[in-house]
Amino acid sequence: MSVFDTGVRYIKGVGEGRAKLMEKLGVRTLGELVRYFPRAYEDRTVFKRVQELMPGDTVCVRAAVTQPELYHVRRGLDTIRLSAADDTGILRIVFFNQTFIRDRMAPGETYIFYGKVTGTARRPEMQNPVFEPESESGRGMHTGAIVPVYALTAGISQKIMSNAVRQGLLLCGDKLPDPLPPSVRERHCLAQARFSYNNIHFPSDLDALELARKRLIFEELFILAAAMKIMRGRRSAKAGRVLHAEGCEEFFAALPFELTGAQKRAIHEAARDMASGVAMNRLIQGDVGSGKTAVAAACCYLAWKSGCQSALMAPTELLAEQHYSSLAAMFEPLGMRAGLLTGGMTAKKRRDALSKIALGEIDVAIGTHALISDSVTFLDLALVITDEQHRFGVRQRSELTAKGECAHVLVMSATPIPRTLALMIYGDLDVSVIDELPPGRQRVETFAVGEKYRTRVYEFTRALTGRGRQAYVVCPAVEDSEDEVPGLVSAVEYSEKLAAEVFPDRRVALVHGRMKTKEKDAVMKAFRAGEIDILVATTVIEVGVDVPNAVLMIVENADRFGLSQLHQLRGRVGRGEHKSYCILFEGAGGAAARERLDVLCRHGDGFEVAKRDLALRGPGDFFGSRQHGLPELKIASLLSDMDILTTAQDAARETLEDDPELRKPENAALSASIHEMLNQAAAGGGGLS
Repeated sequence: MSVFDTGVRYIKGVGEGRAKLMEKLGVRTLGELVRYFPRAYEDRTVFKRVQELMPGDTVCVRAAVTQPELYHVRRGLDTIRLSAADDTGILRIVFFNQTFIRDRMAPGETYIFYGKVTGTARRPEMQNPVFEPESESGRGMHTGAIVPVYALTAGISQKIMSNAVRQGLLLCGDKLPDPLPPSVRERHCLAQARFSYNNIHFPSDLDALELARKRLIFEELFILAAAMKIMRGRRSAKAGRVLHAEGCEEFFAALPFELTGAQKRAIHEAARDMASGVAMNRLIQGDVGSGKTAVAAACCYLAWKSGCQSALMAPTELLAEQHYSSLAAMFEPLGMRAGLLTGGMTAKKRRDALSKIALGEIDVAIGTHALISDSVTFLDLALVITDEQHRFGVRQRSELTAKGECAHVLVMSATPIPRTLALMIYGDLDVSVIDELPPGRQRVETFAVGEKYRTRVYEFTRALTGRGRQAYVVCPAVEDSEDEVPGLVSAVEYSEKLAAEVFPDRRVALVHGRMKTKEKDAVMKAFRAGEIDILVATTVIEVGVDVPNAVLMIVENADRFGLSQLHQLRGRVGRGEHKSYCILFEGAGGAAARERLDVLCRHGDGFEVAKRDLALRGPGDFFGSRQHGLPELKIASLLSDMDILTTAQDAARETLEDDPELRKPENAALSASIHEMLNQAAAGGGGLS
């Protein structure tokens, strides 16, 4: 067993109890401990004399102390007060509820204090500063150094974590892993592994910290880029049906609208893949309403021209039925036959659909997970399409693809992100980006408002629904009992209030994720048919049907949602000819939430919204628990480190061109790191598997 696999419980000062707490932070082994990088740093190398102190400074002060005195302010609040003096003045020090400090300070001795200066320039003060004897300063412990700040959990303090990491680095000795080939490290002027690990945790100065960060960020992105290239290489060896289509002119001519340049480009890229003899694995990603379905339809047409079948799998019955309705109308003039298969169909309709799919009497089978059931057999399946990529795992895609021979795969996602980032996140897919909206698509006016506007919002809703339009009201919770957060609006209770008190003369309905599928579908069908004026919902409608008559989206407690999720919700309106609006109630998030929501008010472009959302939340939170398919990045950022990412990708390409199998001795550690990364991603169920 490697030293890096040693459990942290064996480290001095940790033990069984703290090891269990550290496990909450993802730290179980020595290797995970030394890779648990600080989230921030405090520069405690800046010293000032007392007369130089100004309110707001966060600095170190070297001063001799007077006798600490204890004051009982009230029950539950004691203070320790003392004076610390140098030859220029006196600094007053106050500690709250830390009576033990009285016995730790010797009057007349000199200490180093680090903290934020309050009070005035004439009477400076520090409250609860970090301190240590002058003789201990500069050893990288508390003062006189750049000190790491770690993300923590209850029961683990900065001191405990810092001491554990220090012990871990000592135990590692010179065995710290270095997956960078020497030639790569030298070519890009990168620091040694030992130096980098020491200085990322306990930097000797700011320059050393920057060298360490650059090296470790490059290393992480280099391994990731190499893993992606190897994975794509495996896929390029997989054979695909050669679909000799004669072009899409007939398909284009049959459409009642003109395709955008971005749509035509995506179709061309997919057509080239399907004719290459290599299995296509392509992601079509674009904003809400950008026309991804038309691209998918063109690919189905190309498969049909080659005498083959296609399958389109959607995450809900309602969405599958919507796709069937729109695609059947699109295909009929061309002589293509579309069929629907869902779990909610009657036994007779299901048997009929299964028979037609098996006999090849359905050219494009559209459905839900029902398409991957054992009873489904295709005559000649050549193209598999999945809608809303993040709702399906790699396994489900594979099960449907296995029903054909060397079938091509196309996946669609309405989560728009920068192309370079998409290539990293969807590691097993090539990427086509639809980055322009069809002509006539209206911008949805968006407003973030506080509670004082509620009456006006209700009046606005009444006016719009009075003119025959429809509205959504989205709540973050289903019922009051599920969350103890004060002021959180729940769908069940709120729909009752709106129906009984606010809009008794309007048709108000409710839909949420805990309802049975048939109940949800019935409500959504009624809303689409115009039989409901105001639909109160949870985010179950985030991926939903097109209702051109819905022109108002109201989101309660908008501070509880991510920006990209709010953008998806906003995309439920503005799908028809009528002017549409999105109103975001700020909730209890305060100024920070207001600033975040302002991004949506200023930007209608989903790519820009997603970019800012990623910057705020990071890939893990942005894509949901392990759905983004990336291993967790410990130090690199796929947004702020894009320049290093580009360099690392080039270096990975050159390394693999020189040694495709990574058999050379200098690449052994890199090969091990790549396999570790791929295994972790496969265990997490993400897109790298």
